[in-house]
Amino acid sequence: MNVFMLLMLPLFFQKGFAVKHYLRDFMTASSGTQNLPEFMGFVTFDDDQFGYCDSSGRLETQQEWVRRFIQDNPQVSEYYVQECERFKNLFRGYIEDLNQQMNRTEGVHTFRRIAGCEWDDETEETDGFNQYGYDGEDFISFDLESSTWVAAKPQALITKHKWDGDLLYSEILSNMYLHICPERLKIYFGYWKRFKKNTAGASVSLLQRTPSSPVSCHVTDFYPDKAEMFWRRDGQEVHEDGQYREILPNHDDTFQMTVELNISLIKPEDWRRYECVFHLSGVKEEIVTRLDRANIITNWVPPSEFPVVTVVAVVVPGLLLLALCISGLYLWRRKYSGFSLAKSSESSSSETSSEAATK
Repeated sequence: MNVFMLLMLPLFFQKGFAVKHYLRDFMTASSGTQNLPEFMGFVTFDDDQFGYCDSSGRLETQQEWVRRFIQDNPQVSEYYVQECERFKNLFRGYIEDLNQQMNRTEGVHTFRRIAGCEWDDETEETDGFNQYGYDGEDFISFDLESSTWVAAKPQALITKHKWDGDLLYSEILSNMYLHICPERLKIYFGYWKRFKKNTAGASVSLLQRTPSSPVSCHVTDFYPDKAEMFWRRDGQEVHEDGQYREILPNHDDTFQMTVELNISLIKPEDWRRYECVFHLSGVKEEIVTRLDRANIITNWVPPSEFPVVTVVAVVVPGLLLLALCISGLYLWRRKYSGFSLAKSSESSSSETSSEAATK
């Protein structure tokens, strides 16, 4: 599924720091394929996959907050299952008609749709879109202002005239993407925001390996991945001394990131002028952490601060062990050097025998 998503999606996700939110559905029908379903569809809220279905009709979700939402609102799951079945049959007919119209009955062909809406949670502005593509190229799109279809190529004019003639369908589409979709998006956003507020909160720490190492400002447990973090000096962003790193995922769908500050050229008395700033999309308040030696977490201990007791505990047993080894070696060499000390009685007897033999 993931490989096909990359092939089918000319995504226009807006990465970065933004207040806009999106509810989008992606549907694709294919012909002439063997290892892929004939139909695939999935819905996304911002960058989260809300749900997925294919020719089998099953509905899958990946995000924990979505599963909770569906448990609380089972009618949502029923709606998407019905929509999956409806569009599966509808798209099968679309791709068959286009293949014959384009005289492309052989080979692999695709027909896809990208539709949805966007909402700015600050200005309350909304907008919608409904676009179709055939064999990886733009084919036709719906203009919400005029409620008419716009052909992206001459081959789409037949479809345009046919769909423009269905005035009721055009009215339904305008209402869907200008009103129903934005309201649904706001409901999803409200539930997502409450869930994330109750399950995770950003945590910021200052870390340092050694006194000469850069100070790392590390934040974790934030969501979504639309965030920025930087060092600030006297209220101004610092770029030349900061090393920025990418946002990385945690195991629980939250994220983490780190930004470093090179303190080798900063005088100790100037530390109080620096602060680490973290700003999460959709949250007005910043998390500000001032550069302070007392706030830095490190496991480095200067050699001069090792306790004397620790030195004695290590050195004295070592000397005793060395003395025992030397004594043991001496005794071993005496025992196995080819002679041994004789008792006094044995020594006198030996001397008497020797004298008798001489006489």
